Amino acid sequence: MTLPISFEFFPPKTPEGAAKLRGTRAQLYTHQPEFCSVTFGAGGSTQEGTFAAVKEILAEGVSAASHFSCVGATKATVRDQLAQLQAMGVKRLVALRGDLPSGYGAGGEFQYASDLVAFIRAETGDAFHIEVAAYPEIHPQAKSAEADLQAFAAKVKAGANSAITQYFFNSDAYFRFVDDAYKLGVEVPVVPGIMPITSSTQLMRFSDACGAEIPRWIRLRLQGYGDDVESIKAFGLDVITDLCDQLRNGGVPGIHFYTMNQAGPTAEIIRRLAPL
Repeated sequence: MTLPISFEFFPPKTPEGAAKLRGTRAQLYTHQPEFCSVTFGAGGSTQEGTFAAVKEILAEGVSAASHFSCVGATKATVRDQLAQLQAMGVKRLVALRGDLPSGYGAGGEFQYASDLVAFIRAETGDAFHIEVAAYPEIHPQAKSAEADLQAFAAKVKAGANSAITQYFFNSDAYFRFVDDAYKLGVEVPVVPGIMPITSSTQLMRFSDACGAEIPRWIRLRLQGYGDDVESIKAFGLDVITDLCDQLRNGGVPGIHFYTMNQAGPTAEIIRRLAPL
């Protein structure tokens, strides 16, 4: 059996970006993804772009999952968005608490992602396959590792079908998280999220923002390459291919690639792993 793979894209902001993303998707579709997901901006700020990209992916004959965040949302707005997605033919959601847009105070009728999952289930039954987020290296805002595990278990108990992790570079962190969650009675598939390394400055920025740990040896090697983009890309391909190989050998249920709307790096990793 081949290992299921899936891809994440973000909604483009310009017509040129939309055209480029169509080309990216066409290249990656040759690898037969189980589904493609599209991110949702802080406070739902990209809803129009997200839904438009999801609609295009569905029209291209591929299963599409819309990210769906609840920060600042009301039950009425969520109900309306769910109706729109159902009318589009969406069968899969990535349910998240989401980030507050800058300058935005607290508000809305949902405090946690588990509240959103429970509401979606109550409103739509089994109409959607619901993915939730998992954090092998602990959510940056969690009070403790145990509190983070309990929050994850609550999302699954509320009705999540499966989970996708934040990206990481240490396979041990993933396997430990899955084992600990299993001890809490969580038995849904937890799919590792994988971020190709293409730029050291971008990786450092993203990782600092989301709490993903860059191992010291990777950080120092990247710093040593300076502005040598080709060496950074070559090193990144080796590191991520090896990570995916460790995960595959450990029996993961699939791999979800954070493509950053680029086909090349993800396609090359998949090629190196062939056959998946």
